[in-house]
Amino acid sequence: MNPGELIPYIVPAVVLLLILGAAIKILPEYERGVVFFLGRFQGVKGPGLIVVIPGIQQIVRVDLRVITLDVPSQDVISRDNVTVRVNAVLYFRVVDPERAIIRVEDFGSATSQLAQTTLRSVLGKHDLDEMLSERDKLNSDIQEIIDAQTEEWGIKVANVEIKHVDLNESMIRAIARQAEAERERRAKVIHAEGELQASKKLVEAADVMSTNPGAMQLRYMQTLADMSSSNSSTIVFPLPIEMMSTFMGKPKPDKE
Repeated sequence: MNPGELIPYIVPAVVLLLILGAAIKILPEYERGVVFFLGRFQGVKGPGLIVVIPGIQQIVRVDLRVITLDVPSQDVISRDNVTVRVNAVLYFRVVDPERAIIRVEDFGSATSQLAQTTLRSVLGKHDLDEMLSERDKLNSDIQEIIDAQTEEWGIKVANVEIKHVDLNESMIRAIARQAEAERERRAKVIHAEGELQASKKLVEAADVMSTNPGAMQLRYMQTLADMSSSNSSTIVFPLPIEMMSTFMGKPKPDKE
């Protein structure tokens, strides 16, 4: 057969292969296809092999895996009028491909913008100390607010994590001075409590010694032993008045 005679058969075959290539779609397990028939929603198909009619049906692929969204740094003014820069990371996934495509133009961009505004709004209601010490609570509050608003778009927000709270140098120095003052205050309180406990014990010991002369003698002997073990060249012997009373006789009467 003359090769020129095959051209009428080759051209339709190539066109048919192109049509089949455009009509056959293979979706992996983590993707779904939102199918439109002449512009109207027809259904969600996949995973696996699906066939669409080119020019009549359109398919939009939607990834169902968890998406990590980096929320850009935001300037936040806290409730105590401190300006900080805060950034966060957000984890979300599509749970309803139909609503994610039909009800919002770009669900990724919309979720990012919503996360930025929510981050500023929530953190602006808290003091700086709360931002630094209660991140778990703030993460939970932000996640609940974003998740409630993205539910209409078929989006599920799994988690929100505040990554950095950046302060200027003057605020860092002020926090360091505050922390140092707090440590000094605690040290003074602990020292005062120790003095109070020691004074109570000394009062109890004095009461015991006053009621038991033998205890006083034992304490005197212990003090002498402690002094004898020191390297000092001067030794002072504490001598209670009660011990001297035995060596002191009664005063003689005055001669007339």
